[in-house]
Amino acid sequence: MPENVGQILFSSIFDSFWLIFKGTWWFWLILFVLWLIVTIFPELKDKILREKKFAGIESMNDDRKILYNLRQLKPSEFEDYIASLYSKLGYDTERVGQSHDGGIDVVTEKDGVKHYIQCKKFITRKVRATDIRDFYGAISSKLASGNGIFITTNYFTTDAKKFAEDNMIEIIDGYALLKLVKLVGGEVKIKDANQETSKEGGICPKCGAKLVLRNSKYGDFYGCSSYPKCKFIKNI
Repeated sequence: MPENVGQILFSSIFDSFWLIFKGTWWFWLILFVLWLIVTIFPELKDKILREKKFAGIESMNDDRKILYNLRQLKPSEFEDYIASLYSKLGYDTERVGQSHDGGIDVVTEKDGVKHYIQCKKFITRKVRATDIRDFYGAISSKLASGNGIFITTNYFTTDAKKFAEDNMIEIIDGYALLKLVKLVGGEVKIKDANQETSKEGGICPKCGAKLVLRNSKYGDFYGCSSYPKCKFIKNI
């Protein structure tokens, strides 16, 4: 008997709420729309503006302007840009940087190999050996099956370069980063195999593969034939 009373009471309460909802559905719809405006639309707007800013940087022809604008990005925007840049270079990319990211800002993957990236938007400060050492500590357990990449908009000290080299960490300074930006912004076209064999530019000093003639809107240059695994570029 008490169980039936409980069921009747629940049914009565449910019917009451349903009648109230039917009579005020428009109110709940307005609340839902307001929630969308307050939460989702600003994020979408920020994403559109951010992508527009990134596209503007990649369309520039002046190296100094590109580097200047990269240095004017907020640290979080710079991390977003690096994630976007590697995505355009053909990598599966995830932006993971947060206040407790452990030194890893972006994770990319290609051909089954993961790359753990730290991004430092420096204007005047150089990357020091302690910076590389901290990054190495965060990724050392992952290097057996992946690579570490440290990217900055400025320079690396000599000690930082030495520590990175000794610990197999790839470093990309502001001017090396410029080459990647140009690679994306210039829509580099790789010539077919027959053309490449007839226009070789020597051997890549970084990986030992052949250098082949390529072109972008910035002009012709020699690039590594193993791109995107190796991104070495030699100007003509």
